[in-house]
Amino acid sequence: MHVKGKVCVVTGGASGIGEAVARAWAEAGARGVVVADLKTSRERLAAVAGDIDGLAVTCDVGLEEDIKALIAAAEDKYGPVDVFFSNAGLSRKGQETASDADWDVSWRVHVMSHVFAARALVPGMLARGSGYLLSTASAAGLLASLNSMPYGVTKSAAVALAEHLAIQYGDRGICVSVLCPQSVQTGMTTPGPSAARVDGVLQPPEVARMVIEAMAEERFLILSHPTVQEYMQRKATNRDRWLSGMRRLRDKIYGAPQSA
Repeated sequence: MHVKGKVCVVTGGASGIGEAVARAWAEAGARGVVVADLKTSRERLAAVAGDIDGLAVTCDVGLEEDIKALIAAAEDKYGPVDVFFSNAGLSRKGQETASDADWDVSWRVHVMSHVFAARALVPGMLARGSGYLLSTASAAGLLASLNSMPYGVTKSAAVALAEHLAIQYGDRGICVSVLCPQSVQTGMTTPGPSAARVDGVLQPPEVARMVIEAMAEERFLILSHPTVQEYMQRKATNRDRWLSGMRRLRDKIYGAPQSA
């Protein structure tokens, strides 16, 4: 799908990948671009929308009523939504001992937000025979996250959800893609050791270009770092060997776990 003449919505649109993709869509001739983000990002969100002559909508993607309101605002302004990019994300460190609140917010933002969008959009897209559901997971969703179990587990679920949507609707006019980047310079990029940065850090406009290209090809899996494909193949070929390698990588980057 080419976005020229299309109505496009992106969450997490006040900065990072979301902002870069919104700007790329506008440059590519989208009929309307809607950027959504939390109320705390209202000023930045308004600035992005102003730059691209789009619409800014505050939204907590973990709440289904907010997703419904976002889609309603987009439709009121521009008409039916052609492309929905469920991009908002967060990071909560820790392993199984992470708090229930951190597990819950990770699940709602990384998984249920995509479910909420699909519930609201799929019926109309099926009726029109066209639409595009795009989501951001992570290379961690294909591989693992070494310093955040809530992040890695929920991003894995996000990939599985995208696969299910593609299976159910891919031959009924709805395109589905999932973006699985390694490190990208965004507000979530923090100082200190990071397994995600071993293959380099990209800038958001580079990733936005990749998204536009993948959409034109209607390609399901969007990898910002090609080496992830090789890592996936290693994981599939010998899971035990891959797990052993991941433990060595964990120790190299973060240090070996201390005995109790």
